[in-house]
Amino acid sequence: MPMDETATESPAALPDRLATNPKSPFHNPELLARGVGIRFNGAEKTNVDEYCVSEGWVRLTVGKSVDRHGNPMTIKLNGKVEPYFRQD
Repeated sequence: MPMDETATESPAALPDRLATNPKSPFHNPELLARGVGIRFNGAEKTNVDEYCVSEGWVRLTVGKSVDRHGNPMTIKLNGKVEPYFRQD
């Protein structure tokens, strides 16, 4: 039974919105250190820079391109977002 309790607590422990950029107000280094995975429209995404479950979007980094401030270029896609803790 403890496995079931952990499984039900994990989704509730993840925030509605999370970002990897330390300058963002939605950045949480403790959660990111635990390892957060994202399923977007049923596919595993490894290049997610930010997500929002309630609004249904992810911001993905695009290659090695950077803007004039040195930040990675991103693209915003809409769809079903499912965050979870990785079991690595």
